[in-house]
Amino acid sequence: MGIDLGTTSVKAGVFASDGTQLAGFAKHYPTRRPSPGICEQDPADWIRLIDGAMEQVRAAGLAGSVRCGALTSQVNTHVFVDRVGHPLRPAILWQDTRATQEARELNARMSDAERTAILGAPIPMDASHALARMLWVKRHEPGTWDRTAHVLLPKDYALLQLTGELATDALSNIGLVGLDGNYALNILDLVPGAVDRMAPLRSMTSLVGESRDGIPLALATMDGWAGLVGAGACRENAFAYLSGTSEILGLSGHTVTHAPGVVVFAEAQGLRLHAGPTQSGGASQQWFCDVAGLTIPEMARLVQDRPRSRAPLFLPQLAGERAPVWNADLRGAFLGLEAGMRTADFACAVYEGVALSARHVLSALEASGDTRALCLTCAGGGFRSDIWGQIRSDVLDRPLQRLALGEAGVVGSACIAAVASGMSETLAEAHAPFSRTDKEWEPDPARRAFYDELFEIYLEALKTTENLGKRLNALHP
Repeated sequence: MGIDLGTTSVKAGVFASDGTQLAGFAKHYPTRRPSPGICEQDPADWIRLIDGAMEQVRAAGLAGSVRCGALTSQVNTHVFVDRVGHPLRPAILWQDTRATQEARELNARMSDAERTAILGAPIPMDASHALARMLWVKRHEPGTWDRTAHVLLPKDYALLQLTGELATDALSNIGLVGLDGNYALNILDLVPGAVDRMAPLRSMTSLVGESRDGIPLALATMDGWAGLVGAGACRENAFAYLSGTSEILGLSGHTVTHAPGVVVFAEAQGLRLHAGPTQSGGASQQWFCDVAGLTIPEMARLVQDRPRSRAPLFLPQLAGERAPVWNADLRGAFLGLEAGMRTADFACAVYEGVALSARHVLSALEASGDTRALCLTCAGGGFRSDIWGQIRSDVLDRPLQRLALGEAGVVGSACIAAVASGMSETLAEAHAPFSRTDKEWEPDPARRAFYDELFEIYLEALKTTENLGKRLNALHP
């Protein structure tokens, strides 16, 4: 059984050893954005829907047959809990930028060389970093900080509620765990009291405990890592592209050049993953649909039926950017507007802008692993649209092969459960039944020169608007 506690929903699936899905579950929960830069969720919503997934497994008569389950989740989302595991405030999501100032201060206290020596890469401290969040709560909600016993990631909070056991894994704690697999005290000590509030580290394939139905639950790891495995990055030099709320591109490869911009995880389960998560992939699509009063299928049809004509350039940094620039001050924009442009042109620009941000990440990944992507396997809700898949292939100038597996995070966590239970020896072996593809997009050679030039303009636009974003942000504290 795989469970994915994502940014917008809980998804789950039970699979036979041949990859056949025997049961599935997916339901959304709300996100609260009471003011600019603030993005929160109620952890009770997570548990309610995970319980709903477990109930569906019981109703299907499968609970007694599940050998093992694993739970992956969004990370850089933080739950501040008391000594009995009760949340003291709403969870602060990875998209939340309130701790930007705290991140700047902490980042300035450690050089890139120092971070590389400790972490293996110059991973910056941005507004989503655990220490920035801790320092913000310590300053602005001192009563909450004093009562906080642990600062937990969503999956670790959920496992605590399901099993009563407290644990976390090294990969999920980005920027907090050193090359030796232990907490990096030189970093944690930047915020006094932080180290005392961390959960114990364990292997992702360790069994934490049992659910109320008696299903053994493995610790697993973050959704980006598990999702990239589910999307096919489980063999040497394999590239994968996962499209959800954000775009996450990854490479499995043991060559590491320390090129800036991507996260290179420590080796785990025989894999060395390089990952580049953006801030707004599907989030840009949803934003545009909300503003334009469209459904997601309606947006796709607009772009599909649109005569080929000039579209504006869209910068998708609606809430800052993660890979490969890691800049919380960046903001989105439409550039090159003309009076004759219509809704379909703006919709096309959103699709292209997200694809351009993915190309930016892919360039950084190829540099990080010193290899070129010949093809990318892909998964996630953003690849349900044929036209957006074609635009991505054209912009990246790479073939894309969509896996027929459904939800990559669910499949990736199920693969971890298969290894944890002993059903499979490796993640590649566990993933083999899920490797069938159902769609392929080939880049259009006639669009190559156009998108090469547009990408250069996109990079220049990011640099040009960076200071403007800072000034605009200062007008709206």
